[in-house]
This record gives sequence, structure tokens and C-alpha cells, in this order.
Amino acid sequence: MGAAPAVVLLSGGLDSATVLSIAREEGFATHALSFDYGQRHDRELDSARRVAQALGAARHLVLRLDLRAIGGSALTADIPVPQGRTVEAMGAGIPVTYVPARNTIFLSHAMAWAEVLECQDIFIGVNALDYSGYPDCRLEFIEAFERLGNLATRAGVEGRTRLRIHAPLIRLTKAEIIARGAALGVDYGLTWSCYAPRPDGLACGRCDSCLLRAKGFREAGLRDPVPSAP
Repeated sequence: MGAAPAVVLLSGGLDSATVLSIAREEGFATHALSFDYGQRHDRELDSARRVAQALGAARHLVLRLDLRAIGGSALTADIPVPQGRTVEAMGAGIPVTYVPARNTIFLSHAMAWAEVLECQDIFIGVNALDYSGYPDCRLEFIEAFERLGNLATRAGVEGRTRLRIHAPLIRLTKAEIIARGAALGVDYGLTWSCYAPRPDGLACGRCDSCLLRAKGFREAGLRDPVPSAP
């Protein structure tokens, strides 16, 4: 009997790469799921493909959605990405980089694929600490969606499987996430976090995601292998 399948949401960032590695370590046959949703740049999708290959995903599926039609976010509309904010500013309120209902949309697709795969495990790299205050990265949201998943699927209603959503990073700091991934051998040089890459291909070094990433590596006592602008 082979390893049990698990669907892993994979953005190409360091959190999702760490989660993919954790799922593999736990013995799952990982099915990575990424989204081309009209985000500001597709650099993260290149990273997702490389991470999925490096970490031995059984399959990597990229679904195309156009959330630009909805807009409302600096990642899907012509809204400036915040630059140079302090950690305190990042923790105050919900930033314009929040994509409306993104994790709800992504988990819905993951749930559909899991049902087809006859799989009851979904992994997601949400994190409620050292993060930019997104409402769909909280434990309450994950628990509520898991309840929904077991009400909304044929497999759940018939009692054939019970959906479980794993969020192993939810209570970790960015430094703890990086340390965990490093211990598992994750090559963070394959990942991408920047919201606003420069024309020369470097990470901007000033958006919220870059600043939180830099803080995490600094506090973990490790060097970030991905170069960024000074």
C-alpha cells in the first residue's frame, strides 16, 4: 500500500515550501496546488514549480483564475505595494496586499481536488505570527473551513473520509519557520517572497513580505540565499 495522498497549497514562498517539506516528512504523497490568479508577477509560480520538483511532489497542478476581475488588492489591481513599513505598522490593520477571500478560494479548490484524489489531508502554510494581519491566516478561519469541508463534500457527507486541514506553521514565528525548514533541508534559494520585484530581477527588499522574510532570517541566524536590493 502506497503513501496516503495530501494536497499542499504551494505559492512558491518560504512558508509553503516548508509546509510541503513537512508533509513529505510525515509520509504523505504530496500533490502540490498553485494558482495563477492574475497576481502582480509570476515569479512566485516559477519558484513553486522548482520547489515542487526539488521536494518530490507526486504532481504539481497550476490552476488559472483571474482575480484581477475582482481587484481590491495591491497584488491584483493597480494599487501601490506598501514599502518600508515598520513591524508595528505591518501589525496594525489589514494591508492593501490582502487579496479578498484568497485562502477561501484556494482551499475550496484544494478541497475539490482532495475529494477526487480520495484524500482527506490538506496542508496550508498560513501563519498568524510575524505576518501582515490577513484575516484568512487565523486558526479560527482554518477550523471553520475544515468544518465546512466536511459538510460540503460527498465524501464527507457519506462518511467515507474526514477532511483535515493541517496548518503546521500557524503558531510559529518567521524565524522558527525558517529554522524548521532548514532542518528539513529546504533550499530557500528556490523560493520567492517579494511582492514587487525590480526590473533587474532582484527582490525589492522593502515590501512587507521582503521585510518579514529578512527579519526571519536575521532572527534565525541564517543568511537568505535569495538576493534583494539594498
